[in-house]
Parts: sequence; C-alpha cells; structure tokens
Amino acid sequence: MAPHRVIIDTDPGVDDILAILLALAATPDEIEVVLLSITFGNIDVEQCLRNVVSMFHIIEKELEWRQSQGKAEGFESLKKFKPIVAVGADQPLEDQMMMADYFRTSIIQAYSQFLKLNLLTIDVHTDGTDGLGGIHSSVSTPSENQTPPNQAPLSCQPRSQHPHLTPPETWREIFSIPNANTQSPSQPLAPAPASDFFIPSPNPAHLEILRVLDTSPPNTLSIIAIGPLTNLALAATESPPTFLRAKQILVMGGAAQCPGNMTPVAEFNTYADSVAAARVYALTSPNPKSTMPPAPPPSTHTPNPPPPFLGEYDLVGVKERLNIKLFPLDITSRHLLTRGEVQKTVQPLAERGSPLAEWVTAILESTYRKIETLGKQGMGEDFKGEKIGLSLHDPLCVWYAVSEGDSRWRFEEEDIRVETAGQWTRGMCVIDRRGRKMMDEGQDKERGLVGEGDVPGDTDGWLSRRKGNRLKRVVGSPGEEQFGRYLLERIFG
Repeated sequence: MAPHRVIIDTDPGVDDILAILLALAATPDEIEVVLLSITFGNIDVEQCLRNVVSMFHIIEKELEWRQSQGKAEGFESLKKFKPIVAVGADQPLEDQMMMADYFRTSIIQAYSQFLKLNLLTIDVHTDGTDGLGGIHSSVSTPSENQTPPNQAPLSCQPRSQHPHLTPPETWREIFSIPNANTQSPSQPLAPAPASDFFIPSPNPAHLEILRVLDTSPPNTLSIIAIGPLTNLALAATESPPTFLRAKQILVMGGAAQCPGNMTPVAEFNTYADSVAAARVYALTSPNPKSTMPPAPPPSTHTPNPPPPFLGEYDLVGVKERLNIKLFPLDITSRHLLTRGEVQKTVQPLAERGSPLAEWVTAILESTYRKIETLGKQGMGEDFKGEKIGLSLHDPLCVWYAVSEGDSRWRFEEEDIRVETAGQWTRGMCVIDRRGRKMMDEGQDKERGLVGEGDVPGDTDGWLSRRKGNRLKRVVGSPGEEQFGRYLLERIFG
C-alpha cells in the first residue's frame, strides 16, 4: 500500500489532465490513485468522462511507444494500482439552481457564457467544447469558393484533428449510471474490464467515494478536489461519519486575497457550486451550523417550489472535523508552465513519435494561442511567444500530495466562508480582515456565550473559537519557478 492513497475529484480540462498525469506518473511508494470521480465543470460531465478515457488511451499508446524505443516506461504507480473511474454530478446542487433563479439568472447560463468568452482552454479556431482545446474535433480552413450553396461554411464543419489519439466511442457503453437513490455505498463493483488501466464503477461518484472511504482505514485516504465540490457535498450529506474518515481534502478553489477568475471576487470552481463549497467547508467548523448556507428563498418562477435539495448534516455522536487544505488562486496562479518550457522539453519528444507528447503539445498549444489572443487585446508583452504561461492550478494539489513531508510547504489557518446568496458576490471567499483578535479559550463561557449567541459587536461569530470554519490556506510551496519543469520531467521522464 502506498503511503499516500488519494481520490481525485475532477472536471478534466487542461490543467486537470496535467494533474492526473502527474499523479499516475508517480512511483508506487509515493502515491496510489484509488478513484477518479468525475464532475461537471469546465465542460459537461460526458465530455469530462471522454477526456479521462482519452487520457488512458494515450497512456496505453505511450507505454507501447516507450517500450519500442527501449525507454523506461514510467507510470509505475498506474501499472501497480488500477484506479476506479466513477461518473458524478452533471449540474450544481438544486440549492444553487434555486438561488440563481431567485436573482433571475441561471447559473447554467452564466456558466455557458464563461465557457464561450473566458475559458483559456478554448482554441482560437474552434469551439473548444471538449475542454481540451478541440483535441477531439477541429475545423477546416476553407479556401475561396469552397463552400457549396445553402451549406454552412467549412469553418463551421467539424472534422477530427487527431483521430489516432481519440479512443473509439465504445467507452459510452461501459458507463451506464443507475439512479443514485437505488445504490448503496457498500455495493461491490460490477466486473466490467474495459481497460487495462482503469475499472469503471457502476456507482454514482459520490457513493463510490463513500464506498472507498468505508473500506479503507480511517485517516489513510486523501481527496484531491480540483473541480466544483458537488460530488463531495453529496457524499458528505449521504453519510457524514463515512465522509469524515478522509485524512484530508486538498481543494483547488477560491480567491482569498486576490481577484477571481470568474467574477471580480470568485474563482470558477467555487462559483460553479458555491452551495456545495459552503457545505463542505462547514465540516471544518467546531459548529457546522454556524457557517452552513441559508436555505434558498422561494422561486419566483414556480408556484410550488421544492424544499432545499440537501438538508442539515446528521452529526449526532460525530466528533471528527474535516481537515481541508485550500489551494486558492493566490498561490496556484504563481506556478506557471511556459510555452518555452513545453517547446524545449515536450515538443522534441512529439517529433520523435511520442503519442503522449503529441497529445499534450496539441492541447497546450491551443491554450497558449488563446492566451496570446488575449494578450493582443491588451494584456501586455508577457502574453506572447515563449513567455506565455499556463497557471498550474490543479497540479499544485497533486504536487503537495506527492511531497507532503517537504517543510517548504507553508499554511495559514483561517476562517474562510463562502458567499452563496449574494447577487454580485456568489462564490466569494469571505475572510475577516478587521484585524480584531479572536477570543481566548474559555472567554466564551466567561461571557455566557456557550450557546448560539454572538460576541457583542461581532455578528456571525467571527471572533468566537466556537464558530466559523477552520481551513489551512496554502501560502508557500517548495518552489514557484521550478514546478513547471518538475511536472514535465515527472510525466515524460
């Protein structure tokens, strides 16, 4: 058994794929990926699943190529520990949908606009709907007079960009997800060997998370959450005691002291399902009720609105608190993978026939072209040529899992709460910046504040040690400048 066993909860876009590759390329004595649980996010959940299956397809071809070249195959952890793949949430929690409805806007509409206008993984020349810059399909570049009458221009007609790197569509048949209400967390896996490298699960992802936690010793399994936290919120609500068996949750999300990348104050993963994030964060609190999101107001568009989708946690007899280490934009944005580094390290391998290098180069070059286009729109000289950098948001969480014992990782414990009801601030990480000192242990009793009351002058318990969340925010890593090179070396050898 590897010293670090992990579940990766993911919405596989570009940096998610890099994060998963980094984990699978580890050695067996570093990390074991037990489960990949798939959620919606950068793209719809079916495309997310397709990207994961494609990744395993490419790894299989890469190992064959390395063997034919007399190279070390690598991916030793993957070869020893075959991960489970489970499909999860395809939309935010109903609470989130109802809250969006209250403000007369749909989170799905806002999310779609984000995909169309802002997502850096969209290819400049394609719709980029696969989340990997159009790797599965691209568009033709028509010459004059090529378009037949009464037909869409060829620039709108998709064709396969890398057909030899895209798996057959048979993967759809092995992932038939049953109704979550009919499944038990302890249901054994159905024998459906569709790949030499992963095991498809018949369970919805949140129940598969619980099954894996329930069959593992307590405090031995970490969850690396690099997408919206919907699957985790569902698992936590289904069985809080089982969910709290997790050693820690490594969350890529939020913007603590910096601007957001979805709105001026919100990071995408947290914005995409702020209710889920708020519910999961509440489990770090001495009193989870003190930070749970409020019930959504009645819908303005339905005569008989349903009750909130998820109720309060059943924590009777439960003393454990969740250990969350948060990797917000503040720290992840500073760890870059530049185009120059990719051209130096990966492109030569692609030219020599490496399937993985060809795949990764195509995905990243699409991303760099999009960033370069934004640079031409006024983002500065650093946004062109070899200087262009992709922020390694999700891979940073995996780097921590692999190198957890490194003393250069630094944290600050903070009461971080997620705004769920704000018209302009949904998904914002709210932190008390007033500079006021928290009450010492025992002062609550001295002031008679042993129940639900607030400290005088401190509404919502920001100064009380009996209320609020307790997250460890990552503020330092072993090296911002070295991480991009380290990631490529680990994946490509």
